[in-house]
Amino acid sequence: MQLRRPARPHRDDVLIAIAGLLGGLILLGLGLTNGPMLLELPGWTVLIALLAMCGAELLRRTAPHTALTIGTLALALDLCTRGLIANMVMFTDLMYAAVLYGSPSLARRLPRTSELLTVLAAVVPLAIFRQPEALLLGVGTGVLTVAPAWTGAIIRNHRDAAEAAKLRAEQTALLAEMDRTQAVQAERARMARELHDMVANHLSAIAIHSTAALSIDEPTATREALGVIRENSVQGLAEMRRLIGLLRDAGAEAEPAAAPTLEGLDALLERARTTAEAARSASGETGGARRAGEAAGGLEFTLCDERSPTAPPLPTPVELAAYRIVQESLTNAVKHAGPGEVLVTLGHADGGLRVQVTSAYGDRPGPSAPGSGSGLLGMEERVALLGGEFTAGPVATAAGHTRSWQVTAVLPVDEETTP
Repeated sequence: MQLRRPARPHRDDVLIAIAGLLGGLILLGLGLTNGPMLLELPGWTVLIALLAMCGAELLRRTAPHTALTIGTLALALDLCTRGLIANMVMFTDLMYAAVLYGSPSLARRLPRTSELLTVLAAVVPLAIFRQPEALLLGVGTGVLTVAPAWTGAIIRNHRDAAEAAKLRAEQTALLAEMDRTQAVQAERARMARELHDMVANHLSAIAIHSTAALSIDEPTATREALGVIRENSVQGLAEMRRLIGLLRDAGAEAEPAAAPTLEGLDALLERARTTAEAARSASGETGGARRAGEAAGGLEFTLCDERSPTAPPLPTPVELAAYRIVQESLTNAVKHAGPGEVLVTLGHADGGLRVQVTSAYGDRPGPSAPGSGSGLLGMEERVALLGGEFTAGPVATAAGHTRSWQVTAVLPVDEETTP
Protein backbone atom coordinates (compact mmCIF):
# COMPACT_ATOMS: atom_id res chain seq x y z
CA MET A 1 0.00 0.00 0.00
CA GLN A 2 1.39 3.38 -1.02
CA LEU A 3 1.73 5.81 1.88
CA ARG A 4 0.17 9.20 1.41
CA ARG A 5 2.65 12.03 1.65
CA PRO A 6 1.68 14.77 4.09
CA ALA A 7 0.63 18.04 2.55
CA ARG A 8 3.23 20.79 2.56
CA PRO A 9 2.47 23.85 4.69
CA HIS A 10 1.05 26.82 2.87
CA ARG A 11 3.46 29.69 2.26
CA ASP A 12 1.33 32.10 4.31
CA ASP A 13 1.28 29.63 7.22
CA VAL A 14 5.07 29.44 7.15
CA LEU A 15 5.29 33.23 7.28
CA ILE A 16 2.83 33.38 10.20
CA ALA A 17 4.84 30.77 12.12
CA ILE A 18 8.11 32.62 11.53
CA ALA A 19 6.56 35.95 12.56
CA GLY A 20 5.14 34.39 15.73
CA LEU A 21 8.48 32.79 16.63
CA LEU A 22 10.41 36.03 16.12
CA GLY A 23 7.82 38.03 18.05
CA GLY A 24 7.88 35.57 20.95
CA LEU A 25 11.69 35.57 21.12
CA ILE A 26 11.77 39.37 21.09
CA LEU A 27 9.20 39.58 23.90
CA LEU A 28 11.07 36.96 25.89
CA GLY A 29 14.39 38.77 25.35
CA LEU A 30 12.86 42.03 26.56
CA GLY A 31 11.34 40.29 29.55
CA LEU A 32 7.81 41.18 28.53
CA THR A 33 5.96 38.18 29.98
CA ASN A 34 2.42 37.87 31.32
CA GLY A 35 3.28 37.28 34.93
CA PRO A 36 4.88 34.90 37.43
CA MET A 37 4.85 31.15 36.90
CA LEU A 38 1.88 29.24 38.26
CA LEU A 39 4.02 26.10 38.61
CA GLU A 40 7.66 25.56 39.43
CA LEU A 41 8.93 24.78 35.91
CA PRO A 42 12.31 25.36 34.25
CA GLY A 43 12.72 28.70 32.51
CA TRP A 44 13.16 27.13 29.08
CA THR A 45 9.64 25.63 29.28
CA VAL A 46 8.20 28.81 27.80
CA LEU A 47 10.34 28.18 24.71
CA ILE A 48 8.77 24.73 24.30
CA ALA A 49 5.31 26.29 24.39
CA LEU A 50 6.41 28.91 21.83
CA LEU A 51 7.92 26.30 19.47
CA ALA A 52 4.85 24.06 19.77
CA MET A 53 2.54 26.97 18.99
CA CYS A 54 4.64 27.95 15.96
CA GLY A 55 4.61 24.33 14.78
CA ALA A 56 0.85 24.29 15.08
CA GLU A 57 0.70 27.39 12.89
CA LEU A 58 2.35 25.39 10.11
CA LEU A 59 -0.65 23.02 10.16
CA ARG A 60 -3.41 25.65 10.45
CA ARG A 61 -4.56 25.16 6.83
CA THR A 62 -3.58 21.55 6.00
CA ALA A 63 -4.59 19.95 9.33
CA PRO A 64 -6.66 22.49 11.31
CA HIS A 65 -8.00 19.98 13.85
CA THR A 66 -4.51 18.72 14.74
CA ALA A 67 -3.19 22.27 14.82
CA LEU A 68 -5.90 23.35 17.31
CA THR A 69 -5.18 20.37 19.54
CA ILE A 70 -1.45 21.15 19.62
CA GLY A 71 -2.17 24.85 20.13
CA THR A 72 -4.48 24.13 23.09
CA LEU A 73 -1.81 22.04 24.81
CA ALA A 74 0.83 24.68 24.08
CA LEU A 75 -1.43 27.43 25.49
CA ALA A 76 -2.02 25.40 28.64
CA LEU A 77 1.74 24.99 29.06
CA ASP A 78 2.25 28.69 28.36
CA LEU A 79 -0.26 29.68 31.07
CA CYS A 80 1.64 27.53 33.57
CA THR A 81 4.87 29.40 32.76
CA ARG A 82 5.52 33.10 32.68
CA GLY A 83 3.40 33.30 29.49
CA LEU A 84 3.88 35.19 26.25
CA ILE A 85 1.30 37.36 24.54
CA ALA A 86 2.58 35.95 21.22
CA ASN A 87 1.28 32.48 22.14
CA MET A 88 -2.18 33.87 22.91
CA VAL A 89 -2.32 35.76 19.62
CA MET A 90 -1.29 32.65 17.68
CA PHE A 91 -3.89 30.56 19.54
CA THR A 92 -6.67 32.92 18.42
CA ASP A 93 -5.42 32.46 14.85
CA LEU A 94 -5.55 28.65 15.26
CA MET A 95 -9.13 28.88 16.56
CA TYR A 96 -10.07 31.06 13.58
CA ALA A 97 -8.35 28.70 11.09
CA ALA A 98 -10.00 25.61 12.62
CA VAL A 99 -13.45 27.04 11.93
CA LEU A 100 -12.55 28.42 8.50
CA TYR A 101 -10.59 25.45 7.09
CA GLY A 102 -11.85 22.59 9.24
CA SER A 103 -14.56 20.06 8.51
CA PRO A 104 -18.20 21.24 8.48
CA SER A 105 -18.93 19.39 11.71
CA LEU A 106 -15.96 21.03 13.45
CA ALA A 107 -17.00 24.44 12.11
CA ARG A 108 -20.48 23.94 13.60
CA ARG A 109 -19.38 22.63 17.00
CA LEU A 110 -16.44 24.90 17.75
CA PRO A 111 -18.29 28.24 18.18
CA ARG A 112 -20.87 26.62 20.47
CA THR A 113 -18.15 24.86 22.48
CA SER A 114 -16.20 28.10 22.89
CA GLU A 115 -19.33 29.86 24.14
CA LEU A 116 -19.88 27.12 26.72
CA LEU A 117 -16.27 27.32 27.89
CA THR A 118 -16.53 31.10 28.17
CA VAL A 119 -19.64 30.85 30.35
CA LEU A 120 -18.01 28.25 32.58
CA ALA A 121 -14.82 30.33 32.83
CA ALA A 122 -16.89 33.29 34.05
CA VAL A 123 -19.40 31.55 36.34
CA VAL A 124 -17.25 28.93 38.08
CA PRO A 125 -14.48 31.29 39.34
CA LEU A 126 -17.12 33.82 40.39
CA ALA A 127 -18.93 31.18 42.38
CA ILE A 128 -15.70 29.99 44.02
CA PHE A 129 -13.90 33.25 44.79
CA ARG A 130 -16.93 35.54 45.18
CA GLN A 131 -14.92 38.37 43.64
CA PRO A 132 -15.94 40.52 40.60
CA GLU A 133 -12.39 40.19 39.27
CA ALA A 134 -13.12 36.53 38.60
CA LEU A 135 -15.24 37.60 35.66
CA LEU A 136 -12.06 38.65 33.89
CA LEU A 137 -11.30 34.95 33.33
CA GLY A 138 -14.49 34.65 31.34
CA VAL A 139 -13.66 37.79 29.36
CA GLY A 140 -10.19 36.49 28.54
CA THR A 141 -11.56 33.11 27.52
CA GLY A 142 -14.12 34.80 25.27
CA VAL A 143 -11.41 36.88 23.60
CA LEU A 144 -9.28 33.77 23.00
CA THR A 145 -12.08 31.47 21.79
CA VAL A 146 -15.48 33.01 21.01
CA ALA A 147 -14.31 36.02 19.00
CA PRO A 148 -12.00 34.14 16.60
CA ALA A 149 -14.42 31.19 16.29
CA TRP A 150 -17.37 33.36 15.26
CA THR A 151 -15.15 35.44 12.97
CA GLY A 152 -14.12 32.27 11.18
CA ALA A 153 -17.74 31.09 11.02
CA ILE A 154 -18.91 34.35 9.44
CA ILE A 155 -16.15 34.34 6.84
CA ARG A 156 -16.75 30.66 6.09
CA ASN A 157 -20.45 31.32 5.52
CA HIS A 158 -19.63 34.14 3.13
CA ARG A 159 -17.10 31.95 1.32
CA ASP A 160 -19.56 29.06 0.98
CA ALA A 161 -22.25 31.44 -0.26
CA ALA A 162 -19.84 32.86 -2.84
CA GLU A 163 -18.87 29.37 -4.03
CA ALA A 164 -22.54 28.36 -4.25
CA ALA A 165 -23.31 31.52 -6.23
CA LYS A 166 -20.37 30.81 -8.55
CA LEU A 167 -21.59 27.24 -9.04
CA ARG A 168 -25.11 28.45 -9.80
CA ALA A 169 -23.71 30.98 -12.26
CA GLU A 170 -21.71 28.26 -14.02
CA GLN A 171 -24.76 26.01 -14.15
CA THR A 172 -26.86 28.88 -15.49
CA ALA A 173 -24.24 29.61 -18.13
CA LEU A 174 -24.12 25.92 -19.06
CA LEU A 175 -27.90 25.72 -19.33
CA ALA A 176 -27.95 28.92 -21.37
CA GLU A 177 -25.34 27.48 -23.73
CA MET A 178 -27.34 24.27 -24.05
CA ASP A 179 -30.50 26.28 -24.76
CA ARG A 180 -28.63 28.35 -27.33
CA THR A 181 -27.28 25.22 -29.03
CA GLN A 182 -30.72 23.64 -29.12
CA ALA A 183 -32.23 26.86 -30.45
CA VAL A 184 -29.59 27.03 -33.19
CA GLN A 185 -30.21 23.40 -34.13
CA ALA A 186 -33.98 23.93 -34.15
CA GLU A 187 -33.62 27.05 -36.30
CA ARG A 188 -31.33 25.21 -38.71
CA ALA A 189 -33.87 22.40 -38.99
CA ARG A 190 -36.67 24.90 -39.60
CA MET A 191 -34.63 26.72 -42.27
CA ALA A 192 -33.85 23.38 -43.93
CA ARG A 193 -37.55 22.49 -44.01
CA GLU A 194 -38.55 25.86 -45.42
CA LEU A 195 -35.80 25.82 -48.03
CA HIS A 196 -36.68 22.30 -49.12
CA ASP A 197 -40.41 22.92 -49.26
CA MET A 198 -40.08 26.19 -51.19
CA VAL A 199 -37.42 25.18 -53.70
CA ALA A 200 -37.57 21.39 -54.10
CA ASN A 201 -40.90 21.50 -55.94
CA HIS A 202 -39.60 24.00 -58.48
CA LEU A 203 -36.29 22.19 -58.94
CA SER A 204 -38.09 18.87 -59.47
CA ALA A 205 -40.28 20.47 -62.15
CA ILE A 206 -37.22 22.00 -63.79
CA ALA A 207 -35.42 18.65 -63.84
CA ILE A 208 -38.39 16.79 -65.33
CA HIS A 209 -39.20 19.47 -67.94
CA SER A 210 -35.56 19.83 -68.96
CA THR A 211 -35.40 16.07 -69.52
CA ALA A 212 -38.57 16.30 -71.57
CA ALA A 213 -37.15 19.13 -73.65
CA LEU A 214 -34.02 17.09 -74.37
CA SER A 215 -36.02 13.95 -75.19
CA ILE A 216 -38.66 15.40 -77.54
CA ASP A 217 -37.69 16.60 -80.99
CA GLU A 218 -40.71 18.87 -81.40
CA PRO A 219 -40.31 22.65 -81.37
CA THR A 220 -43.74 23.25 -79.84
CA ALA A 221 -43.30 20.78 -76.97
CA THR A 222 -39.76 21.98 -76.38
CA ARG A 223 -40.93 25.61 -76.27
CA GLU A 224 -43.64 24.71 -73.75
CA ALA A 225 -41.16 22.81 -71.57
CA LEU A 226 -38.72 25.72 -71.65
CA GLY A 227 -41.54 28.06 -70.67
CA VAL A 228 -42.38 25.92 -67.66
CA ILE A 229 -38.69 25.69 -66.78
CA ARG A 230 -38.37 29.47 -66.88
CA GLU A 231 -41.51 29.95 -64.78
CA ASN A 232 -40.34 27.51 -62.11
CA SER A 233 -36.82 28.90 -62.07
CA VAL A 234 -38.12 32.47 -61.66
CA GLN A 235 -40.46 31.41 -58.86
CA GLY A 236 -37.72 29.41 -57.17
CA LEU A 237 -35.29 32.33 -57.34
CA ALA A 238 -37.91 34.72 -55.98
CA GLU A 239 -38.59 32.45 -53.01
CA MET A 240 -34.87 31.99 -52.43
CA ARG A 241 -34.35 35.77 -52.44
CA ARG A 242 -37.25 36.20 -50.02
CA LEU A 243 -35.78 33.60 -47.65
CA ILE A 244 -32.30 35.15 -47.85
CA GLY A 245 -33.82 38.58 -47.24
CA LEU A 246 -35.59 37.31 -44.15
CA LEU A 247 -32.34 35.86 -42.83
CA ARG A 248 -30.38 39.05 -43.46
CA ASP A 249 -33.06 41.38 -42.05
CA ALA A 250 -33.91 39.21 -39.05
CA GLY A 251 -33.25 42.12 -36.68
CA ALA A 252 -34.94 44.77 -38.78
CA GLU A 253 -38.61 45.42 -39.22
CA ALA A 254 -39.71 43.77 -42.45
CA GLU A 255 -43.11 43.27 -43.95
CA PRO A 256 -44.45 39.85 -43.01
CA ALA A 257 -44.60 37.44 -45.95
CA ALA A 258 -47.99 35.92 -46.70
CA ALA A 259 -47.98 32.24 -45.77
CA PRO A 260 -49.56 29.85 -48.28
CA THR A 261 -53.00 28.55 -47.35
CA LEU A 262 -55.16 25.61 -48.30
CA GLU A 263 -57.01 27.88 -50.73
CA GLY A 264 -54.03 27.54 -53.05
CA LEU A 265 -54.27 23.75 -53.35
CA ASP A 266 -56.04 23.97 -56.71
CA ALA A 267 -53.12 25.89 -58.20
CA LEU A 268 -50.73 23.44 -56.57
CA LEU A 269 -52.49 20.48 -58.21
CA GLU A 270 -52.49 22.27 -61.57
CA ARG A 271 -48.71 22.73 -61.43
CA ALA A 272 -48.35 19.06 -60.54
CA ARG A 273 -50.45 18.13 -63.60
CA THR A 274 -48.22 20.21 -65.84
CA THR A 275 -45.06 18.62 -64.45
CA ALA A 276 -46.52 15.12 -64.73
CA GLU A 277 -47.49 15.73 -68.35
CA ALA A 278 -43.96 16.82 -69.17
CA ALA A 279 -42.59 13.68 -67.55
CA ARG A 280 -44.97 11.52 -69.61
CA SER A 281 -43.99 13.36 -72.78
CA ALA A 282 -40.31 12.78 -72.03
CA SER A 283 -41.00 9.05 -71.82
CA GLY A 284 -41.91 9.05 -75.52
CA GLU A 285 -45.66 9.63 -75.42
CA THR A 286 -46.54 13.03 -76.81
CA GLY A 287 -49.80 14.80 -76.39
CA GLY A 288 -51.05 13.44 -79.72
CA ALA A 289 -50.26 9.84 -78.74
CA ARG A 290 -52.25 10.10 -75.53
CA ARG A 291 -55.48 8.14 -75.56
CA ALA A 292 -58.76 9.93 -75.16
CA GLY A 293 -59.78 10.42 -71.53
CA GLU A 294 -56.31 9.54 -70.19
CA ALA A 295 -54.99 11.78 -67.46
CA ALA A 296 -52.05 14.06 -68.12
CA GLY A 297 -48.81 12.18 -67.69
CA GLY A 298 -50.68 9.06 -66.57
CA LEU A 299 -51.55 10.76 -63.27
CA GLU A 300 -54.96 12.11 -62.33
CA PHE A 301 -54.93 14.67 -59.52
CA THR A 302 -58.08 14.99 -57.40
CA LEU A 303 -58.83 17.19 -54.39
CA CYS A 304 -61.51 15.99 -51.97
CA ASP A 305 -62.32 18.48 -49.20
CA GLU A 306 -64.53 16.76 -46.63
CA ARG A 307 -64.43 19.60 -44.10
CA SER A 308 -67.60 21.30 -42.96
CA PRO A 309 -68.24 24.69 -44.61
CA THR A 310 -69.17 26.09 -41.17
CA ALA A 311 -65.94 24.97 -39.53
CA PRO A 312 -63.87 27.80 -37.99
CA PRO A 313 -60.73 28.90 -39.83
CA LEU A 314 -57.55 27.02 -39.08
CA PRO A 315 -54.60 28.54 -37.18
CA THR A 316 -51.82 29.75 -39.46
CA PRO A 317 -49.21 27.15 -38.30
CA VAL A 318 -51.67 24.29 -38.93
CA GLU A 319 -52.70 25.57 -42.35
CA LEU A 320 -49.10 26.18 -43.40
CA ALA A 321 -48.06 22.69 -42.27
CA ALA A 322 -50.98 21.12 -44.15
CA TYR A 323 -50.12 23.04 -47.32
CA ARG A 324 -46.44 22.03 -47.16
CA ILE A 325 -47.38 18.38 -46.56
CA VAL A 326 -49.62 18.34 -49.64
CA GLN A 327 -46.98 20.19 -51.66
CA GLU A 328 -44.23 17.72 -50.79
CA SER A 329 -46.55 14.72 -51.30
CA LEU A 330 -47.47 15.93 -54.79
CA THR A 331 -43.80 16.47 -55.62
CA ASN A 332 -43.01 12.92 -54.52
CA ALA A 333 -45.98 11.60 -56.51
CA VAL A 334 -44.78 13.32 -59.68
CA LYS A 335 -41.29 11.92 -59.18
CA HIS A 336 -42.07 8.39 -58.03
CA ALA A 337 -45.77 7.42 -58.32
CA GLY A 338 -47.07 4.97 -60.89
CA PRO A 339 -49.89 5.78 -63.31
CA GLY A 340 -53.20 6.32 -61.58
CA GLU A 341 -55.07 8.70 -59.33
CA VAL A 342 -53.35 11.02 -56.85
CA LEU A 343 -56.05 11.77 -54.29
CA VAL A 344 -55.67 14.65 -51.81
CA THR A 345 -58.19 14.41 -48.98
CA LEU A 346 -58.84 17.01 -46.28
CA GLY A 347 -61.09 16.18 -43.34
CA HIS A 348 -61.70 16.44 -39.63
CA ALA A 349 -60.15 14.06 -37.09
CA ASP A 350 -60.61 14.34 -33.31
CA GLY A 351 -61.00 18.10 -33.36
CA GLY A 352 -58.06 18.53 -35.72
CA LEU A 353 -57.25 18.46 -39.42
CA ARG A 354 -56.54 15.24 -41.28
CA VAL A 355 -54.48 15.46 -44.46
CA GLN A 356 -54.14 12.38 -46.64
CA VAL A 357 -52.45 11.98 -50.02
CA THR A 358 -52.78 8.62 -51.81
CA SER A 359 -50.99 7.69 -55.03
CA ALA A 360 -50.27 4.56 -57.03
CA TYR A 361 -47.29 2.58 -55.80
CA GLY A 362 -45.23 1.35 -58.74
CA ASP A 363 -42.63 2.17 -61.34
CA ARG A 364 -42.65 5.73 -62.54
CA PRO A 365 -42.86 6.10 -66.35
CA GLY A 366 -40.58 8.70 -67.79
CA PRO A 367 -37.84 10.74 -66.11
CA SER A 368 -37.82 11.43 -62.40
CA ALA A 369 -35.84 13.77 -60.20
CA PRO A 370 -33.61 12.16 -57.59
CA GLY A 371 -34.77 12.26 -54.00
CA SER A 372 -32.93 12.07 -50.68
CA GLY A 373 -35.76 11.42 -48.24
CA SER A 374 -35.55 14.94 -46.79
CA GLY A 375 -39.13 15.63 -47.77
CA LEU A 376 -40.55 12.84 -45.62
CA LEU A 377 -38.30 13.92 -42.74
CA GLY A 378 -39.46 17.52 -43.09
CA MET A 379 -43.13 16.51 -43.08
CA GLU A 380 -42.61 14.38 -39.99
CA GLU A 381 -40.85 17.24 -38.21
CA ARG A 382 -43.63 19.69 -39.05
CA VAL A 383 -46.27 17.36 -37.66
CA ALA A 384 -44.18 16.64 -34.54
CA LEU A 385 -43.80 20.36 -33.80
CA LEU A 386 -47.60 20.66 -33.73
CA GLY A 387 -48.00 17.55 -31.60
CA GLY A 388 -49.76 15.57 -34.34
CA GLU A 389 -49.41 12.13 -35.89
CA PHE A 390 -47.69 11.27 -39.16
CA THR A 391 -47.48 8.07 -41.20
CA ALA A 392 -46.12 7.45 -44.69
CA GLY A 393 -45.67 4.20 -46.56
CA PRO A 394 -47.21 1.62 -48.87
CA VAL A 395 -50.66 0.28 -48.00
CA ALA A 396 -52.75 -2.48 -49.60
CA THR A 397 -55.98 -1.65 -51.37
CA ALA A 398 -59.31 -3.24 -50.56
CA ALA A 399 -58.74 -5.92 -53.23
CA GLY A 400 -55.41 -6.74 -51.68
CA HIS A 401 -53.69 -7.20 -55.06
CA THR A 402 -52.30 -3.72 -55.64
CA ARG A 403 -50.67 -1.27 -53.30
CA SER A 404 -50.69 2.47 -53.00
CA TRP A 405 -48.43 4.98 -51.29
CA GLN A 406 -50.26 6.90 -48.60
CA VAL A 407 -49.20 9.92 -46.57
CA THR A 408 -51.43 10.70 -43.57
CA ALA A 409 -51.02 13.59 -41.15
CA VAL A 410 -53.31 14.47 -38.26
CA LEU A 411 -52.75 18.05 -37.09
CA PRO A 412 -54.37 19.04 -33.77
CA VAL A 413 -56.11 22.39 -33.60
CA ASP A 414 -55.82 24.27 -30.33
CA GLU A 415 -58.99 26.19 -29.64
CA GLU A 416 -57.06 28.94 -27.86
CA THR A 417 -55.00 29.66 -30.98
CA THR A 418 -57.88 29.42 -33.44
CA PRO A 419 -58.62 32.88 -34.85
